[in-house]
Amino acid sequence: MMRKTLLLITLTLAASAVFAQDKVEKKALVSERHEFVIASFKTESGVTLPQARVVYGTYGKLNAAKDNAVLLPSHYMADFHGYEWLIGTDKALDPSKLFLVATELFGNGNSSSPSNAPEPYHGPRFPVTTIRDNVEAVHQLLAEELKIAHLRAIIGFSMGAQQAFQWAVSYPTFADRIVATAGTAKCYPHGVVRLEGQIAALTTDPTFANGDYKEQPKKGLEAFAVVWTGWLFSQEWWRRELWRDGAKPGTTFSADMERALKSIKVPFLYMPSETDLYFPIGDARYEAQFIPGVFLTPIPSLWGHTAGAASNPADAKFLNDTIGKFLAAGH
Repeated sequence: MMRKTLLLITLTLAASAVFAQDKVEKKALVSERHEFVIASFKTESGVTLPQARVVYGTYGKLNAAKDNAVLLPSHYMADFHGYEWLIGTDKALDPSKLFLVATELFGNGNSSSPSNAPEPYHGPRFPVTTIRDNVEAVHQLLAEELKIAHLRAIIGFSMGAQQAFQWAVSYPTFADRIVATAGTAKCYPHGVVRLEGQIAALTTDPTFANGDYKEQPKKGLEAFAVVWTGWLFSQEWWRRELWRDGAKPGTTFSADMERALKSIKVPFLYMPSETDLYFPIGDARYEAQFIPGVFLTPIPSLWGHTAGAASNPADAKFLNDTIGKFLAAGH
């Protein structure tokens, strides 16, 4: 019974509340969904997709000078709505003044993914896609479809933060400012082991069938959720049972990573969570020493990795205040 209760709590948090916005304060946001198609997209793994699709959403209007755009690259499991905790007339990103482009990762189920790719790339035959693949695809989207040659800022959480780092190195002058919350430039070996543990929990379900499953591998997904949620929050968050407060908690760098980080040319707001188990603050401090224009500002939170996406009102205020001031300083 205890295990089932814990599993229920875990699945509830993981499935519906991990990155929930503060619904009491949230105002209706107007967004538009779009899809950009790239013909013959060559991935870093060497496979060329006949068509690569990037789903993205936009908020606000692009001005005549095309100089009010901000890019929001999505994090793991998110659609383009994943940054609405940061968007609003009373938040860091005001859509009445800015044009916000929120992209969705390859593999998320909407952009090109194992689940929606036609053969011969369906399911487990879908090519490995990297952070740099996502950056290159979105660069084409901005340049070719939106005719945007420069961004006011790039802001990313988690895997979005990893994309922000890659943008800073691949296109060092493309954005005026860059913000990374709860994500490091590289996934270090401890993080790889954590990911492999999650993968193992899912793939050991016989229904998974090496990726060619005919029905959802429910037991594997439940096991995956247990492992995943154990890493999302800090140990003290669990000890204090903070989910009870309202019950709605709301890398493809080169081998010479130090040299890559030193090449970053624009002001960079680096916001690790003080209690992140995914991307430990020690890793962020290590990387920050190599970034010339870094502003290392840890998020003082017990909410672990989720603090970087405003999973509670206190973190939402800290993120919006800090990011808002950082962006305002550049204009």
